[in-house]
Amino acid sequence: MSQFLTIHPTNPQKLLINQVVDIIRSGGLMVYPTDSCYALGCHIGDKAAMERMSQIRQIDKEHNFTLVCNDLSEIATYAKVDNSAFRQMKALTPGPYTFILKASHEVPRRLQNPKRKTIGLRVPDHAIVQAILGTLGEPIMSSTLIMPGKEIPETEPDTIRELLAKQVDMIIDGGHCGFEATTVVNMMTDPPQILRHGKGAFDN
Repeated sequence: MSQFLTIHPTNPQKLLINQVVDIIRSGGLMVYPTDSCYALGCHIGDKAAMERMSQIRQIDKEHNFTLVCNDLSEIATYAKVDNSAFRQMKALTPGPYTFILKASHEVPRRLQNPKRKTIGLRVPDHAIVQAILGTLGEPIMSSTLIMPGKEIPETEPDTIRELLAKQVDMIIDGGHCGFEATTVVNMMTDPPQILRHGKGAFDN
């Protein structure tokens, strides 16, 4: 049975954030709020947690996993970014966007799209996520919490608890955070191409 933590959405309690980070570091899979919707997250290096995430979402090997980063300086470590793309991303972060970029050698191969060798990267504007990332000191591997057969993400913590209490290690109740997924932008084309319209507005 998963732990259920209620964390303040704008002033996260440090003690609870430390509990979350301990769970992540010990191989746990969590549900957490973002600036767009709820998502699944785990340690970047944890293959077993990633496989559990894939089973919950029922996603295939073509799925682009996302690395949720604290700021753009981390993005440069995990992806190859030219100056033009970096400027556009800087103007949009933190915010509800996922950027598809060519993965660097720092990204484990299992996280990359197997054909295109890409990775999704994002910097969310949410106090709970920023607190987790700041304490963890590295990105979270993540995927939007959209259950199989549904088109929109789960948004109510109590409903998420009913659905996933036996499948994840921790559920963070950060209140209602919306039901729109991120806007996904392919930054490897010129101009960038929107792959999924979501919460974030994007204008070339």
